[in-house]
Amino acid sequence: MKAMMLRGPNLPFEMTTVPDPVAGPGEAVARVITCGSGLTIQHIKAGRRKATFPRIIGHEITGEIVAVGAGVSGLKAGDGVTAYYYLNCGHCRYCLSNLEPLCLNTGGNVGMECDGGYAEYIKLPAHIFLKYPDTLDYKKHPAEMGVITDALATPFKVLRRAEVKGGDTVAVIGAGGGVGIHQLMMAKWANARVIAVDIAKEKFEACRKAGADDCVDARSNDVTGALMDLTKGRGVDVVIDYVCTTATLEAGAKALGRRGRLVVLGGAAKPFQASGIDMLTKEQSLLGSRYVTRAEILTCFDLVARGDVWPLVTDVRPLAEAEALHERVERGEVTGRAALRVS
Repeated sequence: MKAMMLRGPNLPFEMTTVPDPVAGPGEAVARVITCGSGLTIQHIKAGRRKATFPRIIGHEITGEIVAVGAGVSGLKAGDGVTAYYYLNCGHCRYCLSNLEPLCLNTGGNVGMECDGGYAEYIKLPAHIFLKYPDTLDYKKHPAEMGVITDALATPFKVLRRAEVKGGDTVAVIGAGGGVGIHQLMMAKWANARVIAVDIAKEKFEACRKAGADDCVDARSNDVTGALMDLTKGRGVDVVIDYVCTTATLEAGAKALGRRGRLVVLGGAAKPFQASGIDMLTKEQSLLGSRYVTRAEILTCFDLVARGDVWPLVTDVRPLAEAEALHERVERGEVTGRAALRVS
């Protein structure tokens, strides 16, 4: 099969031919139709996240099962599928409690510790595949369906983690990014007042279309001061930080109001300082949020099927153009999400 191979960090993709994967016991193989190209996997290419090389990256797939191994039930040839990002075991106390991101026996991530979706076929443990419901037309919208597992499901989990309710004011730092812009959509779906914070003011029009009521240019404004002004000094109810540098986390923490919640989930996740007296007297909360559960993905399938939200994918290219697409992702030029068309 054809595949885009990474030989190491900071190297260009190499189009190569590798043997077709064969499903062993408990495994399944899917033909890949599309695979999302987000910043998470660009971090691998750029050497900002560790991975074993050579590696075929990519996890936000839409595909169809072509073969299943011995002992596999619940999947058959022709099933439309996507993939769960974590290689969770499926049988520890956390997996059995529907808290798969906290799996005690995790095998890593799809596209990092095993080969991913930048290839014509992908082999995974069968329980890592998730079948699309009949209500989603994955054949007509493969790129959009494939990114639901991250671009929409992650923001949906954050809403639950931060207990966002109608009438809350929610500020999203890094709102113009691939997940950030979907967080705006989800916060608006939750009937919150939404404030987009980003350094790329050229993306503010898209942020407003996604649901932002106000936008803050972090490059030319004091973020804390701007958020306090927009809330008439009360502070925001929830700050969701997809950048997570020391500066953004401290700015977000200072902008919290009474019972305010700061959610940390950006890839950088740098150390920062927060005011203990503010946390005490205002009963504020600092929260971390990892990847989503399977149940949260299934709920997002339902939201998309009902038309409540829709993934924003603006750049879909053939597999051979992976290098050019990742250059755009690295420069922050993609609005929403990008994807590669594999077959």
